[in-house]
Amino acid sequence: MRAGCAVPFPEKLFESYTPGENRIFANVSADKLGDMMTGFIRMHEEPLFFILELPTNANDEHDLSEAQHNDVYYIDALDSKNAERILEIAGELLYADGLAMFGFGCHESGDEIMSVKYNEIIVFSKEIEKYYSLFKTHDIPRTEKLVTAWDTFSYENPGKCFAVNINGKMVYDIPEMFKDWGIYLAERRND
Repeated sequence: MRAGCAVPFPEKLFESYTPGENRIFANVSADKLGDMMTGFIRMHEEPLFFILELPTNANDEHDLSEAQHNDVYYIDALDSKNAERILEIAGELLYADGLAMFGFGCHESGDEIMSVKYNEIIVFSKEIEKYYSLFKTHDIPRTEKLVTAWDTFSYENPGKCFAVNINGKMVYDIPEMFKDWGIYLAERRND
């Protein structure tokens, strides 16, 4: 698990993936997350974008009794070298944090990879089969029934996600870190 996640029954979770219509759902260990992202980036010669979703800062939530929100940030028009550079700069934070969701997408094909909560990855594509090799390269087997952390939660045994601090930085510092790269807040959406 990521350092910023805790699940009640980790022994029930295994690395594996299940394809669906235009998407793959997967459990990927924290130590393989960077390799999976880099592998996706290297599969594409088209312009890429970086996406970062962070829970909206409590100071910016107008009514905490209502649904919480996520702030969605983008950096557009990246080549693969700069996309990988983002991981070099912020990867340690992204791979450890339990609150942030992040990934990369393709401007032309529309393909995307997203790392979401509790070590899950989702790949979106109209040609999903071409990504089977990405999972095979990293020894992540296919399964017909993926058991995710969400399947193990109950009212009595919930999962927990929390922010981590590495060398005085948190994921909330990432937008400022990439200010000169053109990162922008695209929307605030309901969580």
